[in-house]
Amino acid sequence: MMSSETWGPEAMGDQSEKTVVVTGANSGIGFEVTKAFAENGARVVMACRSLDRGNAASEEIRAAVADPSLSVMELDLADLDSVRSFAETFRTEYSDLHVLSNNAGVMAIPRSETEDGFETQFGVNHLGHFALTGLLLDRLRETAGETRIVTQSSGLHERGEIDFADLHGEQSYDRFDAYAQSKLANVLFAYELDRRLRAANAEVTSVACHPGFAATNLQRRGPELAGSKLRLWMMKLANAVFAQSAATGALPMLMAGTDADVAGGEYVGPGGLMNMRGAPVIQRSSDRSYDDELARQLWDVSVDLTGVSYDLPDPQAPDATSAN
Repeated sequence: MMSSETWGPEAMGDQSEKTVVVTGANSGIGFEVTKAFAENGARVVMACRSLDRGNAASEEIRAAVADPSLSVMELDLADLDSVRSFAETFRTEYSDLHVLSNNAGVMAIPRSETEDGFETQFGVNHLGHFALTGLLLDRLRETAGETRIVTQSSGLHERGEIDFADLHGEQSYDRFDAYAQSKLANVLFAYELDRRLRAANAEVTSVACHPGFAATNLQRRGPELAGSKLRLWMMKLANAVFAQSAATGALPMLMAGTDADVAGGEYVGPGGLMNMRGAPVIQRSSDRSYDDELARQLWDVSVDLTGVSYDLPDPQAPDATSAN
């Protein structure tokens, strides 16, 4: 195994016996994660909101990778009915799942709501993935050997707070505060999930990661929706001058999903300048992200909002052997 300081796609090893789900697989980091897994032989399910864009991305990978195993399935994380439909179809068509890459997201967009009435950033980035993971957990647990759940966060989680009194920004909304809240929720969820999996003695590992500053379409969506040509121009300039490539930004998720040295409850991100660039390393997330009670409260709220519960013990409960 290569040291984390020089970790690259060649360290993934043979993935030919693995089935992988990647959300948001048609562009940016999700596309690069999909391509890398396909190059190393994995069966990759590309979970995409748009089948047309998903199929176009699949064809682009097929043109670059010899005989990849790819399938495109519709998944709209802003619609819990779509999440349930995806999970049901996946469970019908696939008998195993080795890596669930919770990658898709939206960033700093004007306030809007999902089909279920959630603020969109919190609904897509956190609640959609919380529901998806819960609905696929049985398949992950039934698959032989260690399986992994990798949840994409962001360095901006460090400024995040979970405002339980106004989770959906109905009283006050700032697009970056809402994004930071959703990204803190990603890390809290990944860690709490790992604690519960450990309490269940499950051979499933939950890891968080972040891509640093990578040039993708994610940063463009907010300015486009807001109709701000100035912000869009500034974002394009920042991407051109400061950002690393999407392929490099995908490395933390690939390392988190495949490297034997990465343990559950860890956080992987670029080890270079201000943790924004460079090869992936295991690092520390914000102090707030390690707050067990905050994570437990978020978990309970997420179950209530999504209607998706996990058959896992609560390690903080008086009797940790009882399922949540």
